[in-house]
Amino acid sequence: MTWKSFLLPVAALWLAFAAFPASAHPAADETPRTAVISAFPPEMAVLRAETEDAVSQSVNGVEFVTGRLAGRDVVLFLSGISMVNAAMTAQLALDRFHIDRIVFSGIAGGVDPGLNIGDVVVADRWGQYLESVFARKAGDGWEKPPFFEYPYANFGMMFPRSVTVARAGGAQPEARFWFPVDEALLDRARRAAARVTLDRCSDENRCLSHAPRVVVGGSGVSGGAFIDNAGFREYAFGAFGARVLDMESAAVAHVAWANEIPFIAVRSLSDLAGGSGQANRIELFFRLAAGNAARVVMALLAEMTDD
Repeated sequence: MTWKSFLLPVAALWLAFAAFPASAHPAADETPRTAVISAFPPEMAVLRAETEDAVSQSVNGVEFVTGRLAGRDVVLFLSGISMVNAAMTAQLALDRFHIDRIVFSGIAGGVDPGLNIGDVVVADRWGQYLESVFARKAGDGWEKPPFFEYPYANFGMMFPRSVTVARAGGAQPEARFWFPVDEALLDRARRAAARVTLDRCSDENRCLSHAPRVVVGGSGVSGGAFIDNAGFREYAFGAFGARVLDMESAAVAHVAWANEIPFIAVRSLSDLAGGSGQANRIELFFRLAAGNAARVVMALLAEMTDD
């Protein structure tokens, strides 16, 4: 059997399933809201504390908090750590609430060597670096299956590839590596960045030697791995032009794109993904980084009051 004859029935099966849309659950809450997501509790703590008229409800074990934050109607919830958790909870929220945009707030590993711990990155696109083929060894190189496209350089046996995704109105599923951030939200992030002040010191009085800054634009990548490896950090910067990497944002960007919902992620650097030349410092600075991300998110929400 040739690779083409193998792929044809697989493609036909995929299209057959894609022809049946996912069940549309009517929103239980019809108030238009901005979804504000974080991966784990310390990232959400500042935002939750600032939310007015907060009301909590649980759906499938996920706590959703509705209220007002920085002048906006919001629903706050934790995605859970990892790509699968993030995709699952994002879709659950879209099915349950009337969400008109998604904002992710949290920490991440720094990839761009020009950035430091505490800096905040608002990338303009997100890709999934672990959507990959793990190639077989062939002599001094690697033998890749011929039926995939390989748009980016490999890291050893790992060859990144695009993911196939369907969306409403699309003629057929589309292969994509990058999922774009909403341009209007990026413009508001630029305005927010100009007026927000970031912290240099944590509540534990651990202080950075530099003044953190907000950087808007560039690429972010996500995958189901905690990266603390200088070699992979250099690879991600070179192959993808990545400024930051995490374990959730690209999954939520994927869900947002499929549902045609504007998306943006605000990520503050808690560590340098193995590039600091010393032991990982996430335990020292994750609270400071999470607080800086939250500050930018609240400034971003305040910029939306004219919507």
